[in-house]
Amino acid sequence: MGKFTYFTSEFVSPGHPDKISDQISDAILDECLERDPDARVACEVFCTTGQVIVGGEITTTTYVDIQKVIREKIREIGYREGLGFDPNCGVLNGIHAQSPDIAMGVDTGGAGDQGIMFGGAVRETPELMPLAIVLAREILVLLTRLTREGALPWARPDAKSQVTLAYDETNRVDHVETVVVSVQHEPDVSQAFIREEVIEKVVSPVLRRYGLDPGAIKRYHINPTGRFVIGGPSGDTGLTGRKIIVDTYGGYFRHGGGAFSGKDPSKVDRSGAYAARWVAKNIVAADLADKCEVQLSYAIGVAEPVSIKVDTFGTGKVDEASLSEAVRTVFDLTPRGIEKALELRSGKIKYQNLAAFGHIGRTDLDTPWERTDKAEALKKVLKKN
Repeated sequence: MGKFTYFTSEFVSPGHPDKISDQISDAILDECLERDPDARVACEVFCTTGQVIVGGEITTTTYVDIQKVIREKIREIGYREGLGFDPNCGVLNGIHAQSPDIAMGVDTGGAGDQGIMFGGAVRETPELMPLAIVLAREILVLLTRLTREGALPWARPDAKSQVTLAYDETNRVDHVETVVVSVQHEPDVSQAFIREEVIEKVVSPVLRRYGLDPGAIKRYHINPTGRFVIGGPSGDTGLTGRKIIVDTYGGYFRHGGGAFSGKDPSKVDRSGAYAARWVAKNIVAADLADKCEVQLSYAIGVAEPVSIKVDTFGTGKVDEASLSEAVRTVFDLTPRGIEKALELRSGKIKYQNLAAFGHIGRTDLDTPWERTDKAEALKKVLKKN
């Protein structure tokens, strides 16, 4: 038996308190951009038992009914009376206008803030994503769908998953070591029943879809504390931007630290990270590397990125300095260039949908940063040089 190294990613459901906050922040952003594509939005949400507090900076020509947006989103997520959090909760609105000092640099096409962003791609799944985060996400996508359809009448909205993969000495996935799922539930359902339902109806179909044998999993931990009745904001507070690893690559690639939700595309925390994924995915799709991470950095008020770094972890077919130069040639990575290329103010993208089930590697949505439309251009530039 060979030696293995282990890697774990987690995911959380739309009913998790932090994800509720993310979705509300992005629902407010969507409302602003739908009526005013040039709106500047930086919206944060805090939710707890029976209350939502929203704050931040919004500059727009339109009016958004904040209370209505919040209550509709809570209802959509699945919270109802009796769970300690429902659409009739209190709402405190502390939103004000964006600082003119920031607007001064953004109005001329510069970045809305300084910062570093990372994007990555790896040949582990058809969508060129790390397998662990894909499995963890798909488990909760299916769990949430079955819960909302009533196929799991005992389940409540809050849930988490975690998947541990074993990698062999060649750094290839050998098997799934452990699957963890915690599901908020009605008080009168047994632990044994929950375990059986989750493994049979949720985990097993996802594993089979990716060619994995559910019976070969070394360990299942289903609701490992034995009880998960109190959940959502009644069990734990939620805050926008606390699930940045869940939103991206599950820890497989590095993260610059900036959250996405509630921020309009002038904020490079969001648009720069989407662009970095776009670049990395095109590099791998062009067969220039099997694994790639791209770092971008920006200065507030400056349009061009301060730096572009490509890391192929020893899998590259050309040297990384040449790749970085090719990226500069092929991609317009200014904030306005990214907004245009990735259609970030077009109204086609509903950011609240990204907040619910992740921003990167989505196959159910046509997000432009998942397209491999620059692969041939990269190869052509590198061939010339």
